[in-house]
Amino acid sequence: MPRLRLEIVKRSDDIMGFIVVPRRWVVERTFSWFTRNRRLAKDFENLAETLATFVTLASIQLTLTRFASGKS
Repeated sequence: MPRLRLEIVKRSDDIMGFIVVPRRWVVERTFSWFTRNRRLAKDFENLAETLATFVTLASIQLTLTRFASGKS
């Protein structure tokens, strides 16, 4: 099983203006992929368990699509 590393990057309060936050694009890209699914594009779900299930299904769909196209 691969080991995962979680890195929390906090914004500095003393810096004004735009600053690039490291690796933030990975999270934003993943959220944009999730919004391709109709059920995840809007806030339809009332239960957190249902939302978690649809996020899991969307992740499986993305993974299968990437494997089928030969990208890994």
